[in-house]
Amino acid sequence: MNKHQDYLLNQISSPQDLKMLNLTDLEKLAAEIRTLILEKDAVTGGHLGPDLGIVEATIAYHYVFNAPQDKIIWDVSHQTYPHKMLTGRAQAWLDSEHYQDVSPYSSPDESPYDYYTVGHTSTSIALATGMAKARDLSGGHENIMALIGDGSLTGGLAYEGLNNAAIEKHNLVIVINDNQWSIDQNVGGLVTALKKLRDSNGQTAENPFTALGFDYRYVAEGNNIKSLIEAFRAVKDVDHPIVLHINTLKGKGYQPAIAEEEAHHWVAPFDLTNDQPLQKNPATPTVNSVILDVITQQIKNGKQVMAIDAAIPGVFDLENFKKDYPDNYTDVGIAEQESIAFAAGFAKEGGIPILLENS
Repeated sequence: MNKHQDYLLNQISSPQDLKMLNLTDLEKLAAEIRTLILEKDAVTGGHLGPDLGIVEATIAYHYVFNAPQDKIIWDVSHQTYPHKMLTGRAQAWLDSEHYQDVSPYSSPDESPYDYYTVGHTSTSIALATGMAKARDLSGGHENIMALIGDGSLTGGLAYEGLNNAAIEKHNLVIVINDNQWSIDQNVGGLVTALKKLRDSNGQTAENPFTALGFDYRYVAEGNNIKSLIEAFRAVKDVDHPIVLHINTLKGKGYQPAIAEEEAHHWVAPFDLTNDQPLQKNPATPTVNSVILDVITQQIKNGKQVMAIDAAIPGVFDLENFKKDYPDNYTDVGIAEQESIAFAAGFAKEGGIPILLENS
């Protein structure tokens, strides 16, 4: 049953309907979307922090651009809950009887507003660059945008895409959704580079994007609809590749998700009144606990062991291990190919790599 009959979202059947709303209405809509994400995730489980943080950017994008003629490629597409609500699929959040009607990722089978079935990361820039090339050859003029999170930028394909996107001859917008998190904490030199940009309000000379040849813009208030509308209007119909860097808050609107970002990236069904999971895991040995016991004992025995994972330490219960044995742990970011090569190099020099991958 739809218990939210008075919600503005009931009046939004496509992004065109957004264009009739004023700023106050758009802000009310953002609050509604957050409430619905929380209510549904509490029942079904799902990605929480990423979607709470991207609400204003999604509204502002669809307010300014003209989808599906203008195209946005999501990276990764688990942050598309607000996008789905604004593109004719809101019933899957408004009505609990329809909670299972849509997938948690973008899906061309569901909607003409989705262009790829993408469940993983780092692909959006390469995909957008290919689409821009096809548009140019056919004489089209639609806007092509890739929206990529800072966590996805730790994957190698993102850099390959940036390298080619920088020399695109016509319109191509890359939005970097910088919430300072991947699934877990971000790693590597990317952390330093983005922090320098944030701390300088986008003005530092140490800008990797301008160094590649991109035009660059920065939005400090990436959860402010007015600021984002202005920023999107400024890059709409741009005739060259540009990076729009927006500073957002993962988990915005739900304090537990702000306080514990990693634990609220994805959640199992939980009690909204106290943030507690509805089903607690039994305190029995698991595959993870046994593996960690073995690794820990090997380290204590003097073995040169290195536990390696690709951006998902929580999946393997590595939180305590990486604190207790920081020299024996490496997170390579969301780059499985890097983890394999890193492990091979570590083994070549006599170490014992333990590669933890999520199949």
